[in-house]
Amino acid sequence: MDKSWMHSDRRSKAYEFGVEAFLNFAVENLLTTTHIRCPCVKCVNLKLFGVRIIRDHVYFNGIDQSYKNWTFHREPWEATTNASRNVEEDDGHSRYSFVSEEIDMDDNDFGDFGSDPYEFANVIGDGDQPVYPGCRKYTKLSALVKLYNLKAKHGMSDVCFTELLILQGDLLPEGNIIPTSMYEAKKTLCALGLSYEKMHACPNDCILYRKEYEDSTNCPTCGISRWKEGKDSILK
Repeated sequence: MDKSWMHSDRRSKAYEFGVEAFLNFAVENLLTTTHIRCPCVKCVNLKLFGVRIIRDHVYFNGIDQSYKNWTFHREPWEATTNASRNVEEDDGHSRYSFVSEEIDMDDNDFGDFGSDPYEFANVIGDGDQPVYPGCRKYTKLSALVKLYNLKAKHGMSDVCFTELLILQGDLLPEGNIIPTSMYEAKKTLCALGLSYEKMHACPNDCILYRKEYEDSTNCPTCGISRWKEGKDSILK
C-alpha cells in the first residue's frame, strides 16, 4: 500500500485521499468504526476513538510519520518483514536482543510466533512506544524488562510487583503506559516467548531445587528441609 501521502502537505488532495484510504483499511481489518487506535502525532496509537475523531486528529495534529507499518490496524504480517517493519539489525542481533540479555535468556527461548503473528506484531508495536509521552530513554518494553529483572533479582512476590507497577504508574507523567498488574506484565512478556518457571529454593538462598537437586528434600549446603509444615501438619 502506498503510504507516501503521510509525508504530504495536510492541505493536499494526496493527504486527503491517503487519510480516507487509511480509515477504510482500519475499518475493514478491525471490523469496528468506534474503537480504533489513533495514529496522530499526539495519540501515537495509545488512544482509541471513532473514525470521525481520528480523521480530525490526523488532519489537525498530523499523522505519526514513524508509523510506517500499520500493525495496530492489522496490516498483513507478510508485509512486515524485518526490513519493512524497520527492525534494525546490528551484527546479526535484533534491536530487541536486550530482552534476552536482561533476563538471561537465549535467542531460542523466544519461541515460535507463527501461530499468532498478529499478537507478536502488536506486542512489538506497543512495546516500542515511549513509556510516557516525550520519554527518550525507555520504551514500554525496555522499562518492563528492567522492572521484571528487579523482581527476579530481589525475589519480589507477584503482589509486591503489582503494587510497584501501580506506584510507578502514579509517579510517571500522565499518559504513561506502564502495566498496572503482574497479569498485564506477564501477558506482554509471554507474548514475546519469555515464559517463566517457578522453582523451589532453599530458604537460606543456598540453592535452587533444579538439575541435580530437583528431587532433593534437604539443602546439600545448609541441611535445612525443602518443605515446611503447614497449620494442618502437612508438609508443603
